[in-house]
Amino acid sequence: MREWTAERVAAAAGARLVQPPPAGDGGPARAVVDSRATEAGDLFVGLRGTHRDGGAFAPHALAAGAWGVLVDPASADVARCATPGVLLAAEDPLGALQRLATAWRRELDCAVIAVTGSTGKTSTKDILAAMLAPRRRTVPSPANFNTEIGLPLAVLGAPAGTEALVLELAMRGPRQIAELTGIAEPDVGVIVNVGPVHLEVMGTLEAVAAAKGELLRDMPAGGTAVVPAGEPLLAPHLRADLDTVTFGDGGDVRLVEADGDRVVVDARGERIELELSYRQAHNRLNTLAAVAAAQAIGVRPEGRLDVPFSALRGERVDLPNGVAVVNDCYNANPMSMRAALDDLAVTTPGRRVAVLGDMLELGEREREFHREVGRHATAHDVDLLVTVGPRAVAMLDEFDGEGHAVADAGEAAALLDELLRPGDTVLVKGSRGVGLEAVVEALAAGAGTAG
Repeated sequence: MREWTAERVAAAAGARLVQPPPAGDGGPARAVVDSRATEAGDLFVGLRGTHRDGGAFAPHALAAGAWGVLVDPASADVARCATPGVLLAAEDPLGALQRLATAWRRELDCAVIAVTGSTGKTSTKDILAAMLAPRRRTVPSPANFNTEIGLPLAVLGAPAGTEALVLELAMRGPRQIAELTGIAEPDVGVIVNVGPVHLEVMGTLEAVAAAKGELLRDMPAGGTAVVPAGEPLLAPHLRADLDTVTFGDGGDVRLVEADGDRVVVDARGERIELELSYRQAHNRLNTLAAVAAAQAIGVRPEGRLDVPFSALRGERVDLPNGVAVVNDCYNANPMSMRAALDDLAVTTPGRRVAVLGDMLELGEREREFHREVGRHATAHDVDLLVTVGPRAVAMLDEFDGEGHAVADAGEAAALLDELLRPGDTVLVKGSRGVGLEAVVEALAAGAGTAG
């Protein structure tokens, strides 16, 4: 937005220009909502929170060199007394931020790919971004910028000249994917899968599918829908005016060969050979979704694909004491738990250890889902299972190996200090609220000394 005037920014956001820039007509470089992260040239947007109004921090943002602030009218009046800068006022600063993002997305006039799913959407986004980057100027949404706040920030962070935007869409309930789709106006919509997540809110898998299906429902006509082959839950949400591409076994884009790092993909009759920096079965499936999306915007991926996956998502760390840790503790649900255990089974030569925490928001079937994970751990030859939290203990009901139940991450780290030995591989996974990254940090700091 550097080339936009303050007047144009205000018009795009549906805001009132209270105070023009002190000099020059240039626009902001990006938007931020945390005054502590404000840098010179930023537009600070003061959002109303549960306990505080972010607009109160507008003077701090201006003092830090912000190009300007977008706040509610009352906060704009207070900010008049601060360091000079552009003052934009809107009754609903969040809505103004979202409108500004849509305007910038249209200005970029680039290919926009939106990715959602019950599990694996971040990894798919990472794979797709790496696939497109050598061939298009590509900007993926950073970290977890996938909500009604994060998504517009991701769009506004894309510089002029961007040729492909890869955006992740998160969902906690109905109508949220629709809101994000309205902001992003994607050309390609990818639904990686549909599974038992947020069931406390959604109630049924059909409701989860309908929420994910909002992406397909609200995409502009003529776009491309990328969906798993043979997924009946999504069938009611497909549209005749979208080009639907299926991926996976029996799909339009499918894996035909896999030998170590090398894979061969049949993408609608086109043979594509890739050398992957990862071998997990679930990420190979995610790769098929990424190939379908890339092909939809005219990119033919080929050759070596090195993917820097986002933090806390299956990163393997080899410790000096001979223990390997698979750090997959960003989040968890029954689908991702099974996938992680599958990978542990095929990649671990030594003793398999799983530290599994509570899976949250599963509703009335939560005990059943946790028991199923325990059964899956037994079937995939986990040697030692440590459950963390009051829900995860149900996994031990169906687990036949050595099992221990602890209350929290601190207890888990202390127990592992006694139980681990050289050659062990430890999978650490649970819902974000369990905080299992503390286990990984303790092991990396030496708490998991071989015994």
